[in-house]
Amino acid sequence: MDKQNLKKKFAAIFGEQDSALFFAPGRVNLIGEHTDYNGGNVFPGAITLGTYAAAAKRSDNTIRLYSENFPEKGVLSFQLDQLEYKKEDSWTNYPKGMIHYMKEAGYAVTSGMNIFYWGNLPNGAGLSSSASIELLTGVILTSLFELDANPIELVKMGQKVENDYIGVQTGIMDQFAVGMGKKNHAMFLDTNTLECEWIPIELPKHALVIMNTNKRRELADSKYNERRSECEQALKELQTKLDISSLGELTENEFDKWKHMVSTNVLRRRAKHAVYENGRTKKAATALKAGELEAFGQLMNQSHLSLRDDYEVTGKELDALVEAAWKQTGVIGARMTGAGFGGCAIAIVETDQLDLFIDSVGKQYESEIGYPADFYIAAVSDGAKRLED
Repeated sequence: MDKQNLKKKFAAIFGEQDSALFFAPGRVNLIGEHTDYNGGNVFPGAITLGTYAAAAKRSDNTIRLYSENFPEKGVLSFQLDQLEYKKEDSWTNYPKGMIHYMKEAGYAVTSGMNIFYWGNLPNGAGLSSSASIELLTGVILTSLFELDANPIELVKMGQKVENDYIGVQTGIMDQFAVGMGKKNHAMFLDTNTLECEWIPIELPKHALVIMNTNKRRELADSKYNERRSECEQALKELQTKLDISSLGELTENEFDKWKHMVSTNVLRRRAKHAVYENGRTKKAATALKAGELEAFGQLMNQSHLSLRDDYEVTGKELDALVEAAWKQTGVIGARMTGAGFGGCAIAIVETDQLDLFIDSVGKQYESEIGYPADFYIAAVSDGAKRLED
């Protein structure tokens, strides 16, 4: 949707002409899955798909929100002093949570607003549509009310919305990638310290392909929290002998030396994934800096196998996509991305093989699973921002 159309839609819904325009990307994680809440490193990039908004202040205290992605829900309204979570308020809980925490932090959100949202991220696909809405709302508030909130504060508030307001125990990666993205750069992020190194991702002869299983995954209802508590249990057992505060502090060798401390095979495999994936992420950052794309691709493949066999979060749909991708000519690497249990996988594919890749993987997936996958070519983009009029 172009800028003119966004403004027109806003005017049609809210009956006023003047609005400011904003964008927040989605994200893919190139490697480093389920490491963020284990104190490890992640390696995401913001993408050119995301969420757009047109917004304007009101003269009263009413907040009116509309999403072109959920037109059947119409305009949802609430007052500036009515910001508690309500299940029936569906998608608007994400912006509402953000407004709630901005006000709680002392920022002067002094009036209501009209906000029109439209996103081209597939819903429930694991590309961080919720973090995109959260950071987009944070940037809208900062801009409309001329607040001095810095991007890291907005990132932390977005995570608070997920953890404390919605009740999903996610790490900080999604909000960080969406809020701090930089065009043509992946973010090598230490989730303990929030130290980040932006590493150029140059793909002159390759493209990043996002493959959507079209199996929706709802994080709150998935086994995400179960995996998290399994890792916490493994950590607790290791801490009886080791002075560590997270699994991310262990090297692969250290883990292998002490894994007998972990009581069950299942817990051992969960912890092994967290430790080894963190090691792979560090190696991947080194490979990308050195321009070693083939080595990077091999690490992506190993990551998927670990997520499939040790962490058990892939499922038949993601495995079907990734295993089909591995067989195609011109594929550097492929893996699931996001929390798993459905959602998306990514592949790095030679540009001149793209059409054949999409056709072959698509046919194989549909014959195996019974319904089609969707494919998106994405570039690595900037983070959440106000758009120039």
